[in-house]
Amino acid sequence: MTISEILAPPCISIAVRAWNEEAAIRTSLESVFAQSLFARLAERGERAEVLCVANGCTDRTAEIAAAVFAEQSQRHPFAGTFDCRVDEIAQAGRNHTWNAFMHTLSHPQARFLYIMDSDIVFNRPDTLFNMYALLLAEPQARIATDRQEKDLAFKAHKSWRDRLSLATTDMTRTIEGQITGQLYCIRAETARRLYLPRDLGAPDDGFIKAVVCTDFLSRPLDPKRIRRAEHASHVYEAYRSVRQVLNNQKRQMIGQTTVFVALEYLKTLPADQRADLAVTLQRLEAADPDWLKQLIAAHLRQARFFWRLFPNALTFRFQRWARLPRWERFSHLPAALAGFVVTLIACARAHRHLRGGQTHYWPKVGRDNLGRLAMETAGAASPPEANAG
Repeated sequence: MTISEILAPPCISIAVRAWNEEAAIRTSLESVFAQSLFARLAERGERAEVLCVANGCTDRTAEIAAAVFAEQSQRHPFAGTFDCRVDEIAQAGRNHTWNAFMHTLSHPQARFLYIMDSDIVFNRPDTLFNMYALLLAEPQARIATDRQEKDLAFKAHKSWRDRLSLATTDMTRTIEGQITGQLYCIRAETARRLYLPRDLGAPDDGFIKAVVCTDFLSRPLDPKRIRRAEHASHVYEAYRSVRQVLNNQKRQMIGQTTVFVALEYLKTLPADQRADLAVTLQRLEAADPDWLKQLIAAHLRQARFFWRLFPNALTFRFQRWARLPRWERFSHLPAALAGFVVTLIACARAHRHLRGGQTHYWPKVGRDNLGRLAMETAGAASPPEANAG
């Protein structure tokens, strides 16, 4: 009998998905192992597994991750509470990686599944445990999230561009049930009934939110099924250049369009097919791998103009702005107006991209400063200047 057979199976599975992240993967993984989660699991007699899912990597990401895992298995004070390994997948892509983790790679007895990007670091030591504790305390919640902090928020002296970027974040936080693909924890029984279509554009969080918050498209949307844990946050590098911002927004518009088209179709299916979308969507793709691309093409023929890619394409930023407290609306108006212009440009670029029959678009952005970011924000529970706008 092996040691793994003697020990209890993991109740938590954590996947760090990485695509050519050799510059960032060590910092990100070390940030995970610095979390208090493992000490708290030891107190509870529970265990976890930590996976690095290296998808389509052509650099040293997998090699560096394996080295970190070997070090942590030897030196971590609570090494007995976790197993860790690298899973290499030949095909790159967030959707493919999500499906592989949720349905194949995660331990079948794990009850809570974390998925996180490899270009973030934690600035609160209890983030992962507090997300876990929230789901234990609130049975109606299906997904636990944390607070996402841009590195710009920790700058002592902010430029006007920094303030525009942070004001945009403030407006995004007005969304009820907000979820970001950078990090969340989902109940396994929910995740394993879900499958991400191959041609679903990124980000995938809008699709997951719509399905989870409607109990698989069977009832009105209830944003309380996604809950943000208190005293839980991570930090990421904000986009700096105009080009990076425009490329990111193009990706967002492609994603929102493909999510809208996919959901409109899935709503028409019988209730029994919607109840287990993992089975339904895998059957759809097996029967016709291009089913979603065909629906998108039909949608574009009806919504011929780029500003009609999806409902509220021209108004969603102002809707977020209107939900701000009155005293913040004046200071955040420039960000709302600038965001509107960026959205117009992004919709036009996304429309052209989709008309070319392509749904995937993920321009690579280097995260070479993640190590510096980890040191600068370690222990910083909140930015030195809150709600900078």
